[in-house]
Amino acid sequence: MSLAAPHEIKSTCCYCGVGCGVLIKTDGQQVLDVRGDPEHPANFGRLCTKGSTLHLTATPAIARQVRALTPEMRTQRAQPRGPATWDATLDFLAQKFDDTISLYGPDSVGFYISGQLLTEDYYVFNKLAKGLIGTNNIDTNSRLCMSSAVAAYKQTLGADAPPCCYEDIDAAQLIFIVGSNTAFAHPILYRRIEAARLKNPALRVIVADPRRTDTARDADLFLPILPGTDVALFNGMLHLCLWDELVDTAYIEAHTEGFTELKRLVRDFTPQFVAQTCGITEADLLLAARWFGESKASLSLYCQGLNQSASGTAKNAALINLHLATHQIGKPGAGPFSLTGQPNAMGGREVGGMANLLSAHRDLSNPQHRAEVASLWGVADVPAVPGKTAVEMFEAVRSGSIKIIWIVCTNPAQSMPDQTLIREALEKAELVIVQEAFHSTATADYADVLLPASTWAEKDGSVTNSERRITRVLPAIPAPGEARHDWQIAVQFAQRLEARQGRHTGLFAYERAEQIWNEHRESTRGRDLDITGLSYPILERDGPQQWPYVSGAKHGKLRLYEDGLFPTASGRARFVLTPYVPVAEAVDARFPFRLNTGRLRDQWHGMSRTGTVAQLFSHAPEASIVMAAGDMARRGFATGDLVHVTSRRGSQIFPVAAGDDMRAGQVFIGMHWGEESISGRAHAGQGSTGVNALTSPAIDPVSKQPELKHAAVKILKAELPARLLVFGWIEEEQALALQLRLRPYLRQFAYASCTLFGRDRVGVLFRAADEVALSPELVREIEIKFGIVGPAVLRYDDPRRGNARHLLQADGKLQAVALCGDMAAEHWLRQYLQEEIPVAALGRALLMPSTQPPQNFKARGNVICNCFNVAENAITEALAQQDTLNHGSPAERLLALQNTLQCGTNCGSCVPELKKIIAQKVGQPA
Repeated sequence: MSLAAPHEIKSTCCYCGVGCGVLIKTDGQQVLDVRGDPEHPANFGRLCTKGSTLHLTATPAIARQVRALTPEMRTQRAQPRGPATWDATLDFLAQKFDDTISLYGPDSVGFYISGQLLTEDYYVFNKLAKGLIGTNNIDTNSRLCMSSAVAAYKQTLGADAPPCCYEDIDAAQLIFIVGSNTAFAHPILYRRIEAARLKNPALRVIVADPRRTDTARDADLFLPILPGTDVALFNGMLHLCLWDELVDTAYIEAHTEGFTELKRLVRDFTPQFVAQTCGITEADLLLAARWFGESKASLSLYCQGLNQSASGTAKNAALINLHLATHQIGKPGAGPFSLTGQPNAMGGREVGGMANLLSAHRDLSNPQHRAEVASLWGVADVPAVPGKTAVEMFEAVRSGSIKIIWIVCTNPAQSMPDQTLIREALEKAELVIVQEAFHSTATADYADVLLPASTWAEKDGSVTNSERRITRVLPAIPAPGEARHDWQIAVQFAQRLEARQGRHTGLFAYERAEQIWNEHRESTRGRDLDITGLSYPILERDGPQQWPYVSGAKHGKLRLYEDGLFPTASGRARFVLTPYVPVAEAVDARFPFRLNTGRLRDQWHGMSRTGTVAQLFSHAPEASIVMAAGDMARRGFATGDLVHVTSRRGSQIFPVAAGDDMRAGQVFIGMHWGEESISGRAHAGQGSTGVNALTSPAIDPVSKQPELKHAAVKILKAELPARLLVFGWIEEEQALALQLRLRPYLRQFAYASCTLFGRDRVGVLFRAADEVALSPELVREIEIKFGIVGPAVLRYDDPRRGNARHLLQADGKLQAVALCGDMAAEHWLRQYLQEEIPVAALGRALLMPSTQPPQNFKARGNVICNCFNVAENAITEALAQQDTLNHGSPAERLLALQNTLQCGTNCGSCVPELKKIIAQKVGQPA
């Protein structure tokens, strides 16, 4: 096939909810490069480390190794899946659904879909479940992400409509960041905060977080609250605003209801009580309340720290109460702004793609809303019984009431809490359908039917970001193999199911994504998110637009509720009573540590995409549990020691690391680590590994969002003296395939992990540990997979001590290394290999069992700037050089670093960490 001249296609980034515009350079068959779209109002050309490496996730090599390229089926659970035609697969699914529904009713099937789908995909699946099959058993991983924000917006403001816009960051006088490490989770939005602070030195930032994150270090006031105490904090701030007469009584009387009852509640949240409950000082509490109430424009930014909680709705509502009482809403620079976690969680909410919602922000519990949707779709009715939400759905699968589960574009065998429950459910289901772009996910292993789907750079449709801005998504390349668009698969299945049932309703007569979007648009007419004035041509001509965008409008609405009118029955916002309830799972003598989970800077969710890019492991190369240095010292832990981390649900071994961001009694693990990268024989019996073997399935009673953030754990040293480490360069065409081949080996050791490394080349690293001596045959099998075989291998073996060092060389440089027992040489051997430093001059020193690296070896340290591959020691040396040039202030030092090393000048994600290193250098608090 002939290639087109390289050209650029406008699209969006497929990671977080900021919704950055990207320009995809393509020849029509391959993605050649990617850059930020300078015209997109979400990012104005900037991309974070993840977004700027998107093109590296779309190479033909990756497609050949980990993409799902053809339908696969098995008719018996004990059999392996085999390739099948689309016709045979869809006919089989239609028959299974028809038979199951006939026997057990429509609620015997369920759909678990994703905030990474396009709006058009979401719409069709929602219509398939509720309109054709007649079940509300359709929910989404957005339930794990944004459902508490949705519930609180509806309780207080009347609709699931974030009232703010990104321009409010520029207009704010105070920014209150709570439950969000924005610098990591929404980096480009954080660049906007940094720019606003430079432009307006009077702008203050308050951060409330259990950890002293990079975001917290940058704050003017940091409130290190204890996990789960957010409601007490917000109620306490409102108590003080009332005491200091910082509430707006005129606004309250004119535009709200229910304040008298709330006043009685917050009366008990005295500064002493709140300070003790939250673990902060009364002085800091008072300062936060006064700054918030006295500011002319206070903007709150919040994310999973509020949402992922058994009291998530109350946390969100308590913060909105504070905004309403102080009239910090409906004006430039002010408002409660929920930052969406996924790229199109907002779009899924717009089309009602959850178990309790209907199209265009309609409520399933409202008979009139059900009748409106039934009329729009041309069906007799929409079922009234609420569907199963995420955790409930998998509980129903495990209990047998749901027989068939269809999972689309998400990886619950990694991302859901209480993984034992999820694995048992997937094993119990009569039929598991996984619709995925990547066959390498943990969930794909459970699939009886695997349906290959298109993904980023291939999809056609639209997404909505955190500020209600809709962006057109255009395909740059065709989907590989036999992969099809998610909406196409649903449509083709629906047509077959209708034919099998003898129905020909025309419900799914879609041939293009635009037809679906136009139907969705019509469903919004007269609703709060009315987009009847928009169209694909307008989005392509004028660029991304915010809703509402009514018929005849020239542009969307920047911010909502400026007129003080709210979409409630009375037109008034509602204050909600928010009593403080302690965290769902308390620490005790058996489980004395509070586990917190969250994002790493350069990874995304379960890493099915970011995990294919070696350089994205530079900043956090392997899984670890981070503890306060004092807690480590009291338990005799050293950095790198392996520890058992055990909750009331499961256990997993992690290496431990000291973190100056941790408070005593608290620990942190990145949310991304699942069985694809970390596992172990010791935990195979519980059926699950990774961080979510530990997390709690407790759910918020209103939003049904699970408590993924906090769990009580105990931590004990793992006595695993037998160690193995194998790493080496692998051909790009084979690296991911090697990872997959190594995955079964992870469970043959008490602990094992497998990740990538490298930059211009791709390396694979396999680490393992065990209680007993390692099997020479097993070690040999793993070495052979890395090519450590033949006369080019240098060998040192000490069987008596269980030590070995096997080094594969080529052209005078290391190509692969296997270490058994003694790991003293690990760091310098890894650096020699990764930097491709010639080793011939080292001679016998390569094999000497010494704890000292070779003479003149200079360690690089951790990579801080991924864009320009700048490591910590280079930064330290540059700072030392600055001392001779009399660079004094932190700002001068940062500018000098950027000029000399370029770090922090591209995506800017490393700037907060650079500031921390500078602060430590000059002896100031970070």
